[in-house]
Amino acid sequence: MTTASTPQFHKLRVAHIEPQTAFGMAVSLDVPPELRAAYRFVAGQFVTLRFALNGQDVRRAYSICQSTPDFERSGLLRVGIKRVIGGLVSNHVNDTVRVGHVMDVMTPDGRFHTPLETGNSNHYLGIAGGSGITPVLSLVATTLALEPNSRFTLLYGNRSTNQTMFAEELQNIKDSHMARFSLINVMSDEDQGTDILNGLLDRAKISDLLSRLVDVDTINDVFVCGPGPMMDGAEAALLDAGVDPAHVHIERFGSFTPAAVLPDVTDDTPAASLTFVIDGKQRHTRVAYATDDQQTNDTVLEAGLRTGVVLPFSCKAGNCCTCRARVLSGEVRMIKNFALNAQEVADGFVLTCQCVPVSNHITISFDER
Repeated sequence: MTTASTPQFHKLRVAHIEPQTAFGMAVSLDVPPELRAAYRFVAGQFVTLRFALNGQDVRRAYSICQSTPDFERSGLLRVGIKRVIGGLVSNHVNDTVRVGHVMDVMTPDGRFHTPLETGNSNHYLGIAGGSGITPVLSLVATTLALEPNSRFTLLYGNRSTNQTMFAEELQNIKDSHMARFSLINVMSDEDQGTDILNGLLDRAKISDLLSRLVDVDTINDVFVCGPGPMMDGAEAALLDAGVDPAHVHIERFGSFTPAAVLPDVTDDTPAASLTFVIDGKQRHTRVAYATDDQQTNDTVLEAGLRTGVVLPFSCKAGNCCTCRARVLSGEVRMIKNFALNAQEVADGFVLTCQCVPVSNHITISFDER
């Protein structure tokens, strides 16, 4: 079993800000030479930004939206941040962050990728909606740069051209790789002159596109990212079309909604004994047993954080895998899991932000990720 390094935060300076429609922007962060190795990423990964807002430690994961060769050349790490209605962090960044500001940025993480090899002659399919383009853009640009014999087809859904993030950049990629990159834009609020390119990118539309515009039998891997209903529809359409689910990669994103009532774990609280290992050291605490109300459940991650130890986490929603750890003994139950595959679960890996205790004694290692 391999042991991966625990993600760490470093302070990075904002070097450049590029508006992406009226609703978002791309932020480029200057990574100093001594940290380049730590921030070297795989296309499709994300970084977590940390802010102190309203007296709280608030974190959000944002996908890297550039090719890996671009990062190696420039030393700049670029993320895309679109405003979310009521979004605490997305609006804070768009309203206040400027060139020269310094931000806390966690080293890259994420599993939304597949191994790339120079000798591959593969056909990849991306299905993206709105800001879900950010990790897919990285995959497109990196694949075309590193696999000269591979091609990429992208189905990209938006409301209109003026709300399409990275529209010009994607067109430039298409112009540079006419024979290897097929860009299919679908607009819900803008007439494109043909029915197949009009409407929502839902299950029916994706099925129509797959049957008429995509040679599904040649697809090696599929990458899906966007709003929840679009991703559910894409997954169903791909299965309908006979695509092997093992080669369908879905990047779900979302943020944690704090519980209205957090458990008060006292000596009298029914709780399990929890030992967790991080950086080779053992810590001991207690984690309350699950209640019928999932919104007030204690979790392994929250129990660990109460001890004051710095533990890796980002979304707290079961999406991003940053809090991944391995159960060494005892038994836990995951409330949600949108990140680990069946083999990882069988190997004992869990998302600690979603884990509630089952057995009386539990040992979990954050050093085995």
